Amino acid sequence: MLRVDNLTVCYGQMQALRGVSLEVSPGEMVALIGGNGAGKTTLLNTISGLLSPTGGTMSWEGKSLNGLTPDRICREGIVQVPEGRKLFPAMTVEENLIMGAYLPTVRKQRQESLGQVYDIFPRLADRRRQLAGSLSGGEQQMAALGRALMARPRLLMLDEPSLGLSPKAAIEIFATIRALNKEGLSVLLVSQEVMETLAITAHGYVLENGVVSLQGPSSELREDPKVKTSYLGL
Repeated sequence: MLRVDNLTVCYGQMQALRGVSLEVSPGEMVALIGGNGAGKTTLLNTISGLLSPTGGTMSWEGKSLNGLTPDRICREGIVQVPEGRKLFPAMTVEENLIMGAYLPTVRKQRQESLGQVYDIFPRLADRRRQLAGSLSGGEQQMAALGRALMARPRLLMLDEPSLGLSPKAAIEIFATIRALNKEGLSVLLVSQEVMETLAITAHGYVLENGVVSLQGPSSELREDPKVKTSYLGL
C-alpha cells in the first residue's frame, strides 16, 4: 500500500533521514519507534508532502508520491494526525471536525462522517459547541483524531497520540486506534509508549539518528535485547 525506499531528507546541510525504507500493507498497523530527534516526525511529514526528500522514493499503491502537494496526498487517502494535536482553539469542536472534510472528494459525505465520529467519540457530541481550546488533553486528542477521520483516510498516520495524556486517556485513545484498525483502516503509529505500541501493531521499525536500525514483527521487537535496553530500561 505504502512503500518508502531509501529515503533521504535534509534540513540544510544536516541529514535528518538517511536511506530509510518502510512498508505498510492494506489493513496493517505498523509501529515506528525511536527516541527524540530520531526522525520519526520528519518521516511522517515527508510522506504527507510537508517536506521534500533529497533522495529516495515514496509510492502509494504503485504510484509515486514524490513531488505531490499535501492536499493531493490527502486526497489519495493518506491523513496525518500531528503531534500536539494542532486544533484551532478558538473554533468549536464541530468546526474543527468539519475542517477535516475540507477536500471536495469528502465534503459531500460530511454529515455522514460527522455522525460516525460522534458515534466513536460520544464526548465530542456532548461538547460540539464548546471551544476546542477549553477541552481536556484527552478530549483534544479525540477531536484531532476525529478531524482526521472526517477526511475518510485509508492510511492514518498518528504522531505521538498519547503524548501528555493521563494514563486513562491514553488507554482510551489506543483502544480506539486498535478498533479502527480492526475495521480495516491501515495505521502507521509513532509513539514513545513502546510496549503498548508493539502490543497492538503487527510490524515495527526502530529509527535511530535518521536510520532504521531494527525492523520486524512487533512481537519479536518486544523481546529484542536492544529494544529492552534502549527503550524499556531492562
